[in-house]
Order: sequence, then structure tokens, then C-alpha cells
Amino acid sequence: MAVSTIIIVVFVLLFAITVHEAAHGWAAYKLGDPTAYALGRVTLNPIAHIDPIGTVIFPFIMLIMGLVPIGWAKPVPVNPLNLRNPRRDNLWISAAGPASNLTVATIALIVIVFLKIISPDVVFFLRASLSEIGGLNRGFFPLGVLALILYYLAYVNCLLAVFNLIPIPPLDGSGILMGFLSEEAGQKYERIRPFGFIILLALIYLGLLRILMYPIALVIHTIVFL
Repeated sequence: MAVSTIIIVVFVLLFAITVHEAAHGWAAYKLGDPTAYALGRVTLNPIAHIDPIGTVIFPFIMLIMGLVPIGWAKPVPVNPLNLRNPRRDNLWISAAGPASNLTVATIALIVIVFLKIISPDVVFFLRASLSEIGGLNRGFFPLGVLALILYYLAYVNCLLAVFNLIPIPPLDGSGILMGFLSEEAGQKYERIRPFGFIILLALIYLGLLRILMYPIALVIHTIVFL
């Protein structure tokens, strides 16, 4: 991955994670828990959400592995005592993060389609840049650079949404799953939490994320290059 691409992806990832966590806090606030809001977590300031492992170490490991990096931020604090229906509301709070990422991705793809209408050369620029044959080195093309940023904004946000829907703690998929489990089953499920990071690394190494992301990547590429 080219240095210029890494810079774009890192900033896009930081934005995606920030939106993701702010959405959790906003959902909790709307459902009756002001804890995250009071602690300044309902914000688009990335500094408030950075987690050393999920925001720094894990994405760095993925870059070393040659993958588009993803990760997570500090968990948004939720006090279940403030929720009207803790089990149901926690499900919606967990789902708010991935939903926000899919919303951002959709907006990015709509803007790319608009840019393609304005300038068909945007598609050629994207092809050159993504194939790493010199797209960014062929001269400054503002619409092309914007389209490239939007492409990674769509891709990384979709990737982050799919990744977080995996039902392994500490990801949102585990919170969503907990909303459907009985109290006893939930307690047993929580026992895997200390091993979540190792399990995630193993699943990514085995290619599970590539399999899950393939249909969405196909849709993105169809929209962008059709």
C-alpha cells in the first residue's frame, strides 16, 4: 500500500471510529442514559475516543499484514440503571455504531456517483490510484483526490460496520447478540470476553473478514466503476 494511501486510510479510519463511538453515545443519551454525554463522548473529536489497542495497535498490525486497517475505540460507558429497558436498549445502542458507519458509507457513494457525472475522468483516476500505477502521481486532480478519499470512506466504514457486527466481545455484535440471549446464556457468553482480542486476530488471519466483506466490496466497486 502506497504511503499516500496509508495516510488517507488512517485518517478515514479515525473519522469512522469517531462517528461510530459518537453514535453509541448519542443512542444511549436518547434512550435515557446521559453518562457518555456527560463524559464528553458524544463528540466528533477523535481524541475523546482513542483506545491504545483498538485505535493504534490493532490497525497497525493489520497494516503490517497488508490489510486495510480497522479497529475500535474506547467503549462508550453506559449505565443500564438509566435505561428504560436495559436488554432491549443495549441492543439498539450497540447497533447504532455500525448503522452510523453504513450511513456515512452510503453518503460517500452517492457523492462519488455525483462526481462521476460531473467528470468521467474521476473513474480513470480511481482505477489508476487503486491499482497503484501512479494515479496520485499524474498531477493534481482535485475531484479525483476527493473521489479517492470518498472511496476509502465508503470502504472503511462498511468494513468497520461488518467487523463490528461479528459477535465477539468487545465488538458491537456481541452486544446485539446479548439482547437476544437469556440472562443465564448471557453470563456464559461473557466468559469469552478475555479472549476476544486473540479470537479476532485468529479470525482475521484465517480470512473470515475477507469472506464477510466480499459481497459489500463487490457492491462498492460496481457503484464506483460502473
